[in-house]
Amino acid sequence: MGDHLWIRGARRRDRELFVAGLDLPPALPALDAHRRLRGPYTAAGTLVRAIFHDAVARLPELGPRHNIEISTSAPELVRAVPSAWTSMEWTVNGGERTRFYSRLHTLNIANGLAELLRDYLRELGGPRTLVVENVHEADPTDQEFIAVLMRRGDLGGLTVVACTGPDPVPDPPGEPSVSLARVMDRHATRLDAPAAPGEPDGPEPSGSAYVALDGVSDDPRVIAAYERLPREERARLHDARAAELRARGEFSLLLGAVPYHAEHGGDPGGAGLAALWAAMDHCRDVGLYQAAAELGVRGSAIADLATQEDWWWKFNDATGITMASVGRADEAKAIYDEARAATADPMIHMELAYGTAMLYSRHFPEPRRDYQQARAWINISIAIASLIEDPKKRAFHTVFGGNGLALVEVRQKSPNEALRLLEQGMARLDRELEPGEHILHRTVLRYNRAQVLGMMGRLEDALADYEAVVERDPDFPEHHFNVGNILRRLGRDEEAVAAYERALSLSPPFPEAYYNLGDTRLELGDVEGALRDFGYTIELDPAHVDARVNRAGLLHELGDADAAWQDVTAGLEIAPANPHLLCLKGRLLAGRGVLDAARETLTEALRGDDRLAEAWASRGEVVFREGDPREALRDLDRALELSDAPAIRFNRAVVCQELGRYAEAADGYEKVLAETGDEEAADRLRTCLTALGAASTATTAPSS
Repeated sequence: MGDHLWIRGARRRDRELFVAGLDLPPALPALDAHRRLRGPYTAAGTLVRAIFHDAVARLPELGPRHNIEISTSAPELVRAVPSAWTSMEWTVNGGERTRFYSRLHTLNIANGLAELLRDYLRELGGPRTLVVENVHEADPTDQEFIAVLMRRGDLGGLTVVACTGPDPVPDPPGEPSVSLARVMDRHATRLDAPAAPGEPDGPEPSGSAYVALDGVSDDPRVIAAYERLPREERARLHDARAAELRARGEFSLLLGAVPYHAEHGGDPGGAGLAALWAAMDHCRDVGLYQAAAELGVRGSAIADLATQEDWWWKFNDATGITMASVGRADEAKAIYDEARAATADPMIHMELAYGTAMLYSRHFPEPRRDYQQARAWINISIAIASLIEDPKKRAFHTVFGGNGLALVEVRQKSPNEALRLLEQGMARLDRELEPGEHILHRTVLRYNRAQVLGMMGRLEDALADYEAVVERDPDFPEHHFNVGNILRRLGRDEEAVAAYERALSLSPPFPEAYYNLGDTRLELGDVEGALRDFGYTIELDPAHVDARVNRAGLLHELGDADAAWQDVTAGLEIAPANPHLLCLKGRLLAGRGVLDAARETLTEALRGDDRLAEAWASRGEVVFREGDPREALRDLDRALELSDAPAIRFNRAVVCQELGRYAEAADGYEKVLAETGDEEAADRLRTCLTALGAASTATTAPSS
């Protein structure tokens, strides 16, 4: 149960009447999430268009700060904010683009939109309600957006009312970044809307009403009237509606309703395919892969191989790539296999071989990856590329294949061979292409070389490559993020912080940047900043276990045991066998005096990682408190083998002192004192030295 509402009902009319009877805070503009209307971000984009001008009038910084989120979700506003697409992939011809967004890009956009809404609501003041209809028909981007709004804890008094049909809301195919169904189960109260009595007053709807509503009506009378129309009349209505929507000049309509009407109009193989391709191409370019895959499947169903081979291949190729990008590798392979059987075109087979290699090397789940299969397919792609007559195309496609082979070498732990392939490819393109040709792919090769050099521990060389890439492509956030990672490994923490902050200024918020910021601030002694960054990492990604571990550890050190316990409990729900969380739980249990449970939990942590020094040390402390100093000493000895931390050495010295092993205890206290100046260590050292002196005197005293 949560602060939001999930309204289920068979028909939209039922749900709307039910919501109208609820006592809710003042409402933001109601949204319809049906993806047939405007494709991806149908709901989120409608909200952004509704609040944008008021929001930026109140808070002008929101436009520049969230330009990517605004432009992607509400492309009609693209000229109202600084350009969102200024990195190198937007400056090359479409055929030269070899870099695309991560599948998590849309989740980052959802969090950025939540930030925009959060700041706007704070400015408005007071609680608000956001009603979203047809959530069960939403594109995955809107599912992510609604899930983020429901699960975030920093949106003040926002109540989200998600209205769906009676059946469970299905997760998108592949590897969804978030499950809206699970989020609603956890954060929303479910209410069932009863069926409204009778039918609405008024005349029977005409057959054109369904088309005028862009095919989203669930009124059985509207649907029946449409289905009674002759096919030719339905097609005419769809064409007219498509023309009407195009005339509005609203780009997002070209991603939803316009291609829907065009593919059901009088020329599906012409105007329909063109509309579907325009929508698919845009969605793929800006990282909206699930929408692109759906559009691709629809286009592939229309394109005829015998008469429209170009259309057929464009849709099949792009659909396979986008499906692979969102974890739908089996569907992508089925497309590739079907395409291989349907054509003898060598260029198509070259692309199919490369795509199949990527499935086996990166897109299949880890247990199903087969690097020998990947190597075989990439070699076929390279072999075909080597036969291309045009020397520049031959060089590009051969080097492109070699880049894929380098990935296989990396996955098979052969970085030296990967480095050779990358440098060979870079030299060939420099030798055979003009300086301005395929500049993006040449930058990608250098970026990949930086990654391999980093793996090999050649950090200065890796940094030089990353910095060269940043100089050429300064607006791509991932480059700055990787510069930050290398700077951290080099111990240049203040510069790393600046690099991470630069990455975040160019991108929607993403958890790894905030997590790395928190880690780096901690190294610099900024505990408050680290806590803030770890906290925001968790806000963006509640399943980020490492952030839970680090924040819980910090909270424990600061004496906030209750908050640490909450983080540990939440983390163990996600990763019940995580040794670090179990270790923290054991320490917290020990702090509560529950020693038996603490010892068992610490033992469980050591079963997961027997090199976890802190767990050995903590169990030693627990066992000592239970009255078994000899067993405690064994645990602390093992901890000291793994870590020379002063706290471990101090606790071992305490146990030795308890056992009367004063020389060992004194040695331990001396080392702790030299490193930390700890007053208790000094006091205990004096006690041990006194005991040793007394023992020495007793040994040498004459007998009577």
